[in-house]
Amino acid sequence: MDIVAISKVLSNKTRVNILKWLKKPELNFPPHQDIDHFDDGVCVGFIQDKTGLSQSTISTYLNSMQNADLVIPTRHGKWTYYRRNEQIIKAYIETLKTDL
Repeated sequence: MDIVAISKVLSNKTRVNILKWLKKPELNFPPHQDIDHFDDGVCVGFIQDKTGLSQSTISTYLNSMQNADLVIPTRHGKWTYYRRNEQIIKAYIETLKTDL
C-alpha cells in the first residue's frame, strides 16, 4: 500500500465523494437494469451522471483510484463496474492512525 499515492487520490473532492457513494451504492445510485445487485459495484455511467463531469474526466479519476488500489473494476461485456477495495481503505486508515 502506497500511503502517498492514496493521499494524492484523496486530495480531490470528487474522488472522495465517489468513494463515499460507493460505500452504500444502493442509496446513491439507481438500480442496474442488466444486473440486479451492486456486488460488482457501480457502472461508470452512473458515476459520471452523479458527478455531472465528462466521461473522460471520470475515467481518469477512476483510473487513478484503481492505480492506488482504492477501487476494484469488474467488466460485464462492454461496461466496467467499480466497487471499493475495503481492505486497502481499512489498511490506509490504520496506517494513518499508527504511523502519523
